[in-house]
Amino acid sequence: MNFLTKDWKLNKDLGLLLLRIAFGLILIYGHGFEKISVILNGEEIKFLDPIGLGMVPSFYMAAFAEFVCAFLLIVGLFSSWATLILTINFLVILFTHAFIFKDGFGVLELRFLYLVIIVGLLLTGPGKYSLDYILNKNNK
Repeated sequence: MNFLTKDWKLNKDLGLLLLRIAFGLILIYGHGFEKISVILNGEEIKFLDPIGLGMVPSFYMAAFAEFVCAFLLIVGLFSSWATLILTINFLVILFTHAFIFKDGFGVLELRFLYLVIIVGLLLTGPGKYSLDYILNKNNK
């Protein structure tokens, strides 16, 4: 088991890469593609308005977060902004389901896990296997 603890920095960066890619792909596949398809196909938008901006703007913001920001997270570009936007998105989702719909733990669990992953990535940054690291490394 020495290989696991021998180089914590390498393991941390590989772990962050795995987490970013897996979470981003799951978010795009499970949520982003559907919303982007609705927009691109010109379908009627039926969506909640949890923060009072209207159904269409709320839908566009969720689509941006769950598709564009998830993609940026995967490649590790503008990671701070992408994770901040995703954090806000999932806070709205969690509070909407908890306090408006009054859903139980079975529904809230997944939303809470998404939020914890995003906040964790917001706090740690994308790691060295990211475009942010490569771009910032050249500026130092």
